[in-house]
Amino acid sequence: MLSVDEALKIVLAHATPLPPVRVALGDALGCVLAEEVASDVDSPPHDKAMVDGYAVVAADLASGRATLRLLEVITAGEVPRLIVEPGTTTRIMTGAPIPAGADAVVMVERSSIAPDGRIALDEARTVAGQNIFRRGRSLVRGQVVLRPGARLRSIEVGALAEVGRGEVQVVRRPSVAVLATGNELVAPSAMPDPGQIRNSNGPMLVAAVREAGATPVDLGIARDDVDDLARLIEAGLAHDVLLLSGGVSAGVLDLVPAVLKSLAVDEVFHKVNLKPGKPLWFGHKVAGTLPTLVFGLPGNPVGSLVCFELFVRPVIAKLSGRCDIAALRVSATLTKPVAQRGDRPTYFPAAYCETNAYRRVEPLPWQGSADLATLVQANSLLVLPPGDKTYAEGEPVEVHLLGN
Repeated sequence: MLSVDEALKIVLAHATPLPPVRVALGDALGCVLAEEVASDVDSPPHDKAMVDGYAVVAADLASGRATLRLLEVITAGEVPRLIVEPGTTTRIMTGAPIPAGADAVVMVERSSIAPDGRIALDEARTVAGQNIFRRGRSLVRGQVVLRPGARLRSIEVGALAEVGRGEVQVVRRPSVAVLATGNELVAPSAMPDPGQIRNSNGPMLVAAVREAGATPVDLGIARDDVDDLARLIEAGLAHDVLLLSGGVSAGVLDLVPAVLKSLAVDEVFHKVNLKPGKPLWFGHKVAGTLPTLVFGLPGNPVGSLVCFELFVRPVIAKLSGRCDIAALRVSATLTKPVAQRGDRPTYFPAAYCETNAYRRVEPLPWQGSADLATLVQANSLLVLPPGDKTYAEGEPVEVHLLGN
C-alpha cells in the first residue's frame, strides 16, 4: 500500500498548471498572474500634498513664522489655477496637486487666521519638499509592477487598478465537480428517516474547494445505482477535477470504481496507508489536451476531509499555478497525552496554538471517522506514526495545519 508521501507524489505528477485566461480585475483575487504588468502612468501623476494644509514657498518661513495672503483653495481632484509666489499661500487638501511656485506644505494645525484675513503660519522648521509626495515616487511609467507567478491578493488587485488594468491574464482557476454518493443520503434541509443521514460531505467539499481557490460545481447526490452514477460521473468528467464522496470501499454497493472504469477513467491507485482515509481512489481520464483528475474520497466525513487536505488541496494549488503546494507542517509539543494504536499513520484532529514562538497542540476527543462534530473544533491534524505508543504531555509531535 502506498504511503501518504508516495501517493501525493503520484497525484502531483498528474497535475499541470492550467492555461491562462483573461479575467476582469474583480474576478482575479486569489489567482496567479500569467503576464508581466508595467505601469502606464507615473504614480503619483503629479506632486501632491501628503497632509491638509497650506502650500507655501519654504523661504517665507525662514524665521519660523509668516503671515501670507490666501490665493485659492484646492481639493483633491482639482487643478491649481494660480502660482504661489513669496508672500502668498494656497489652501490645499491631502492628495491635491501642488501649485506651481510652492515647494512645501505646512499642516493646517500650524495655522490660524489673522485679523486682516490673511493666513498666519507657525512652523519652526519648514524645508523644501516638506509634506510633498513627488511625482513618480511610487512608480514611473513603464516600471514593472508585477511579474508572472505572483498570487493576486487584495494588495496586488489594488496595484493593478492603479496602473489601469481592468482586466488581467491569470492562470485559469480550476473547475472542481463534487458528487456525494449513497442511498442513505438526504439533503441538509431534510429530516432523515430511519436509515438515512444528511449529506454533509457534499457541502463540506464544495466549501473546501472554494476555500482552496477553485470553482466548485455541486452535482448533488448520486444513488447507489450504476446508471445514476454513470450519468452524474460523466457530467463531472467535463471539469478539471472530479471529487466523489463514498462508494470506494469494499461494501456491496461500493460501485464507484467499476463505474469509473466503464467510463474509461484510468485507475492510478486505490488505497493509501493512512487513518482515516485508507480507501482513497485516484485516477484520470484524458479527453482532449487536459486530463480530468478523479478522486474517490471515503464516505466518512473526517476521512473525506483528511484526504482533501492531503491530496486535493495540493492538486488545486498546482493546477492554479501556485507555489504553495507543500502542506504546512510544524513541530509542536503536546498539551496532554495521546495514544496511537495500529499499523497506519493517524491524522488526528487537534487544536494548534502558537504564542511567542511557542507551539502547542491539543489532541481533541475524536471518536473516529464519522465524528464531524469534533472536527469543528480542529485547526490542525496531529500526525502520529504507525505503531503502538502513548505520547506524553510535552512530547514533540508533527502537526499538519488545516486550510493552508
